[in-house]
Amino acid sequence: MSFPVELLAPPDPAVLPLPHPAFPAPGVRLLRGAVYGVPDGGRPLELDLWLPEEAAEPLPVVVFVHGGAWRTGLRDDPGPRFRAWRPGPFARLAAAGFAVACPGYRLSGEARHPAQRDDVAAALAWLRTRAGELGLDPGRTVLWGESAGGHVAALTALTRPAGVVGCVTWYAPAELDTTATDPGTFEARMLGAAPAADPARARDASPVAHVTPQAPPFLLLHGAGDTIIPCDQSVRLATALRQAGVPAELHLVEQADHLWVGADEAAVEECFARTLAFAAARAHLGPRP
Repeated sequence: MSFPVELLAPPDPAVLPLPHPAFPAPGVRLLRGAVYGVPDGGRPLELDLWLPEEAAEPLPVVVFVHGGAWRTGLRDDPGPRFRAWRPGPFARLAAAGFAVACPGYRLSGEARHPAQRDDVAAALAWLRTRAGELGLDPGRTVLWGESAGGHVAALTALTRPAGVVGCVTWYAPAELDTTATDPGTFEARMLGAAPAADPARARDASPVAHVTPQAPPFLLLHGAGDTIIPCDQSVRLATALRQAGVPAELHLVEQADHLWVGADEAAVEECFARTLAFAAARAHLGPRP
């Protein structure tokens, strides 16, 4: 069976109607499930966009990339320590004067590296294309990701940096072990093979391998007691950035495991406060009246 190619082509996400807004917190508008990409042979890719209800000028953008070992995860979930926050982290960022985009991306059961990075780059391109109607300033974009999402955010900032003025990573992998032979690890599933079986792809998937003097500034936060992704991963990336002359703030959170497990509430609040302050500084966002 065959059809004309033009009949099979999906609608262009750049012109699709935007979702109807919801209002999840006072002064905050949420567009949930905007389609930003349709990969050939794959499902439509969606993002949520959190916006202040009123803005006098184009908004700087924070793009949050969720974690989940490249295998699972929800695009609007910054981790278990934040699920009870009212208002939540994204509403707080919107109240501070940011637009917050939370894209979904293809997981390792759907596509291998570099699909995850390419999907986030496609989300950035969609935001640039629709910036006028959404009231965005995509030239002031800060990427932020946690765990595997931090890896994808860093990789995007280092290799597809259009408009990106800063990157925040929380407890993220930064350098894959090219000697690892187990094909069943989360890293191997993301690559499509054990790193030792495809060391070139493993190096290409390592943010450390892409550091140049042109990289945007980074803020790296990691639990000092992380038993899932050792904090040495963030230390390596911070070291590489500094050696290239790129500003890199590194903060190791004492008594914190992965996902900030074990950290007290004040330490978790401080991680978010550092993230907000870094994003505001990089986006040149002044205090709101």
